Amino acid sequence: MPARRTRNGSRTNFVSFSGIDGSGKSTQIDALRSRLEQDGRRVLLLRFWDDIAMLTGLREEAGHRIFQGDKGIGHPSAPINRRDKNVKSWPMTWIRLFVYFVDAISLRFAVGKALRSDADLVIFDRYIYDELANLSLRNPAIRAYVRVIMKFVPIPDISYLLDADPVKARARKPEYPLEFLYSNREAYLDLIDLVGGMTVIPPMAVQDVKLEVLRHALKSLAFSVKQNANQARATSSEFIC
Repeated sequence: MPARRTRNGSRTNFVSFSGIDGSGKSTQIDALRSRLEQDGRRVLLLRFWDDIAMLTGLREEAGHRIFQGDKGIGHPSAPINRRDKNVKSWPMTWIRLFVYFVDAISLRFAVGKALRSDADLVIFDRYIYDELANLSLRNPAIRAYVRVIMKFVPIPDISYLLDADPVKARARKPEYPLEFLYSNREAYLDLIDLVGGMTVIPPMAVQDVKLEVLRHALKSLAFSVKQNANQARATSSEFIC
């Protein structure tokens, strides 16, 4: 998929952030976006559920009415019990296979449009990986489906997977049972084995994760980023573009 040249002469890059609920995606996206905008870079943020996924209203309502799950976003002071992607059954699997394929088509068009913008970097808050991790990835038929989807959708320059301790993740964002978060984390790791190409950021302090995210950005993106004194000490000069 051809990328347009930005006003700075470099091509438009795009990255994605994935991980279990409560893994810190929003925090890290905000940090990277702010860091680049301080350098005068134009950053376009796309949220998978809001900007890419199709039939979201119907899907949200189904989780609420059919499965009796809560709506909204969980907070440590106000936990909720969502029932949607954690509902496992063959009828739901067939529905997901159809809906995720539709989302993949939407994603392909959205990426193409974003790469024709004048943004230096496009950031996706979640990506197709986060849907595929809801499937039974040890089933041969499902694995074949995943491979087809991954051949169809554009691959980000960096696909960040923020690994996280499920206990700590649920404490930050109490929406799903702890048992599901453990199985969902394993599904992400299975997905890496299946499709490869993801940059795993291991569980660590928030500031350390920020430095690791920036280190990979410095190494892989097609434009340079100015470093402050602390970041210069934390990253080797070999990573400066």
